[in-house]
Amino acid sequence: MSVEVQTEYLKLQQEKESNARAYPRHFPLVISKAQGIKLTDTEGREFYDCLAGAGTLALGHNHETVVSAIRNVLDQQIPLHTLDLATPLKLSFMQELFSMLPEEMRDTSRIQFCGPTGADAVEAAIKLVKHATGGKSILAFQGGYHGSTQATMSMSGNLSKKEQLQSLLPDVHFLPFPYEYRCPFGVGEGMTARLSSQYIENLLDDCESGIAAPCAVIVETVQGEGGAIPADIHWLQELRRITAERGIPLIIDEVQTGIGRTGCMFSFEHAGIVPDVIICSKAVGGSLPMSVVIYKEELDQWKPGAHTGTFRGNQLAMAAGLATIRYIREHDVLHNVHLRGEQFMTRLNGLKERFAEIGDVRGRGLMIGVEVVNPSGGRDRLGHYLQHGELASVIQQQCFRNGLIVELGGRHSAVVRFLPPLNITEKEADEVLAIFEQSLSEAAALTTAAC
Repeated sequence: MSVEVQTEYLKLQQEKESNARAYPRHFPLVISKAQGIKLTDTEGREFYDCLAGAGTLALGHNHETVVSAIRNVLDQQIPLHTLDLATPLKLSFMQELFSMLPEEMRDTSRIQFCGPTGADAVEAAIKLVKHATGGKSILAFQGGYHGSTQATMSMSGNLSKKEQLQSLLPDVHFLPFPYEYRCPFGVGEGMTARLSSQYIENLLDDCESGIAAPCAVIVETVQGEGGAIPADIHWLQELRRITAERGIPLIIDEVQTGIGRTGCMFSFEHAGIVPDVIICSKAVGGSLPMSVVIYKEELDQWKPGAHTGTFRGNQLAMAAGLATIRYIREHDVLHNVHLRGEQFMTRLNGLKERFAEIGDVRGRGLMIGVEVVNPSGGRDRLGHYLQHGELASVIQQQCFRNGLIVELGGRHSAVVRFLPPLNITEKEADEVLAIFEQSLSEAAALTTAAC
């Protein structure tokens, strides 16, 4: 297809789609096909896709196992849409999910199929714990992200996305997340996690804290949109102890971290903890829309119909999700996540030694972030250079020109994020990292020249 035709398509999108559209502003392309980690646009250009549908594509685009599972549903004339009625496929999917749970949860948990987005599952989880506890207050974390509905934005830290909205969910209170590089206590030096857990425990025990007994604490074990910030393992263990001792349900938001992204099927497994509620979406549907809430049976106190939704019975998503989970488990994909994660971290930390524009490299498994800083600007209380969102944007655009798609996140959108398919090969990872290094060098030179 000619450049002129693609330009016409992009013009039509700009004219007809909402002003709220996001990704096309950063990636002006018209996708014609995709396979594995690669996208091809209508001009024939290829791109390495390290956005992967914001983490939904655990096995990359059009993996043969997933495609075969979807075709099988269509060929057998299985109903595509069943609300929350039972089907053999749905029961198989449920059994596979439950078999992944910690032993303490396998036989005594319940599952709620929600609407097709993670945000709907988060809302369902909050309804669930409010019904079960009678509480109203919710404790969330600075830098967290749980969705873009009114309620989920209320529990998310990003002020720029909610400053224009009125009547957000009341009684949501934000706690300091253990962001070691930018310690919220201005201390750092390995003290951030301990200070955070002490702060939380003191807050919950303070009769003058101004916060009523919460119905839940909701947390991401790795803050995704917040900048790929992994929570300290001991901190997660302490958070579980603190909430368990006080009878407060702990909700783990696994929307982006779940289904192998961090090197375990569920990210909380790294800490060896057992939450009360688990929220899953994105990869759980094998690239198709789905979300579920899994929770301990003692919380199952809401009434029939308490959380309904039309698109809760997507059989194609259940087939794709089941195929994805089985493939990950049967082909030792989690081992590849560890290997490739180490490969990314080693190479990126090497770049950090060479480029002053890289302030921090962090992540867990294949959920990795590079915080971009301004070495010519000021410093924070810990002596670190300040975030440089403008340079991060230039890096992203250079990556795109060179054939690599990466997302930005974190404060000031200064973190370049990598979310490649979990089955990315060593060679593909090398090629991705080579493009990133080239793009970083070009962006740094452009910025220097502009100054």
